[in-house]
Amino acid sequence: MTFAFSAFLVFLVIGTPIVFVLGIAATLTLLLIQPEIPVTIVTQRIYDGLNSFTIMAIPFFVFAGAIMDAGGISRRIVDFASALVGWIVGSLLMVSVVAATGLAAISGSGSADVAAISAIMQPELRRRKYDIDFSAAVIACAGSLAQIIPPSLMMVVVALVSNLSVGAMFLAGVLPGLLTVPGILATAYIHARRGGPQYREVEPFSLARVNRTFWAGVPALGMPVIIIGGIIGGIFTPTEAAAVAVAYGLFIALFVYRDLKFREITGLMLRAAALSAAVMTIIGTASIFGWLVASADVPALLSAWIKTVSSEAWTYLLLVNVLLMLIGMFMESLAAILILVPVLMPIAIDFGINPVHFGLVVVMNFAIGMVTPPYGITLFVASSVAERDIIQVARRIFWPWLMMTLILLLVTFVPEVGLFLPRLAGLL
Repeated sequence: MTFAFSAFLVFLVIGTPIVFVLGIAATLTLLLIQPEIPVTIVTQRIYDGLNSFTIMAIPFFVFAGAIMDAGGISRRIVDFASALVGWIVGSLLMVSVVAATGLAAISGSGSADVAAISAIMQPELRRRKYDIDFSAAVIACAGSLAQIIPPSLMMVVVALVSNLSVGAMFLAGVLPGLLTVPGILATAYIHARRGGPQYREVEPFSLARVNRTFWAGVPALGMPVIIIGGIIGGIFTPTEAAAVAVAYGLFIALFVYRDLKFREITGLMLRAAALSAAVMTIIGTASIFGWLVASADVPALLSAWIKTVSSEAWTYLLLVNVLLMLIGMFMESLAAILILVPVLMPIAIDFGINPVHFGLVVVMNFAIGMVTPPYGITLFVASSVAERDIIQVARRIFWPWLMMTLILLLVTFVPEVGLFLPRLAGLL
């Protein structure tokens, strides 16, 4: 395994795409270090890694998110958010955070949320002379909540590799995700209070406008209700729920909002297929690497070492948080989950840690990793749409990042924050 990990790091450092890093490192290990194992195991493991009914939920969720994004959902959520919080100092920042949170409950993709909200909000932020770097940082953090608030693709993958209930994982993310929102809003408000007069240009509150924009957004907000309610109620499986979400999204976008045209569906399918193919290829190649890790008995060896330095669950969780924070800074989240969760989850169970709680901690760490330089994919998206250098935006990320980290620590050491809703629903 030393050769496999060394090859993995070398290819990663020289800039090889992660999907190739996983496959090449595993294949070279088999060819050079373990020639007694036929190389055909590579194709077998890729097939086995993708041969799952649950994993089919991923392309459906991606397609549903693309439909709702193109179908006018982003604009209606921004309108509703503006009616709710547009009267507060720093109104555009508040609207950005609330709108990104609402979109997170629909798309399941942090980068897609950040791109959509940034495209809508950045022109007005620039016109009112807001701090564009701080605004981009706040939008990046709020958009990354899509990995915590269901439906989250990351949670589907964690549930898949850990054999956990997708419904339990989805519910576990609700309270932590919603608790993070006030923290990000607080940092935005403090920034606005210390800013100039441009932050005090607000809209008067109107209950009539709140009512109008709410009802305009109800059809779109029905999607998370259908997905989560259907899974928890046992009406359909996660994969069936994703397929229903696609059908519902098409109905809303084509016949209710009418912002989507039939001729645009083919383009959305191709876009969703391209993104899904990238995700599925990572899952397939990661299964080879995961098989090598398991066959070398790495989980047992790592567990034995960890127990020599820690005999308490809380110290293990602290070590895992530090490890995942560091890895999230440099590595693509889905690949990291596929490699690390099968190794770390059994150790967590040995320590008596609830697997759903541990899965939530993993997801929250990688959600924070999405806004942490140098990798930070949502940070890249936000800075790109804002037409700012990534370094300039990264300099303003600390306070919203700190709020997300504090909520992570709360969830880590107070498990019931995440487990309350799954227990209430009878999924634990």
